[in-house]
Amino acid sequence: MIRVYGMPTCPYCDFVHAQIAGREDEFEYVNIGENIRNMSAFTRLRDENPVFDRCKAIGDVGIPAFVFEDGRVSIDPADAGLVEYGTAGACSIEDHRSGRKGC
Repeated sequence: MIRVYGMPTCPYCDFVHAQIAGREDEFEYVNIGENIRNMSAFTRLRDENPVFDRCKAIGDVGIPAFVFEDGRVSIDPADAGLVEYGTAGACSIEDHRSGRKGC
């Protein structure tokens, strides 16, 4: 199972969340804004893993983030077999603002 850290106010996370809906046997979505335990788990991961170094350097949060069963961490949806926001087949920021689901 792949654990996905994200939050619904993030259009990138929302786009990924729509792709994994109904696939709970493959993905566990952890909303880091839902409670302090989730935020703490993500913060610990972000603080300890070099995958997030570039994100931190540019002031990015680093979500959605993917943790695989073998412990590997990625911020690339393609590593989890998903489509990245802003690529072919993805929606736009305007789609997200207008309320289009999956954006």
